[in-house]
Amino acid sequence: MVEQVQPTIQDIMAVAEFRSALRHFLRRSEKIARQSGLTPQRYTLLMMIKGSPDGGEQSTVTELSERMQLAQSTVTELVRRAEGAGLIEREQSQRDARVAHLRLTPEGERRLMLSFTELATERAQLRDAFANFDGGVTGH
Repeated sequence: MVEQVQPTIQDIMAVAEFRSALRHFLRRSEKIARQSGLTPQRYTLLMMIKGSPDGGEQSTVTELSERMQLAQSTVTELVRRAEGAGLIEREQSQRDARVAHLRLTPEGERRLMLSFTELATERAQLRDAFANFDGGVTGH
């Protein structure tokens, strides 16, 4: 059994400040995405495809479902709509015909980069908030 440690007021203040910075970042991201012609979910979808963990700049619906913490049916619909909007394209896997790899189209790339570069200051502020956050704090 893990021993429960009573958090200090400083612990609570640190978590509150971090969560405030995170919320600010998310709200600003949503606003910038919309200004770039993307819904917040499409912005996240494009970023997850472009920023795939293996560096391949592609992903599958299954991988996206896991990373975005959404049901596969929800991701399938997001992908269908993004594809219809000309933001992503499918390419059948050479290894497994049942698998489609998703990539950004030039228009998807343009809109993602427009949003992403606009958020440089907010990313730096979030990094600073995280750096000031005590990772050992309990009670997130």
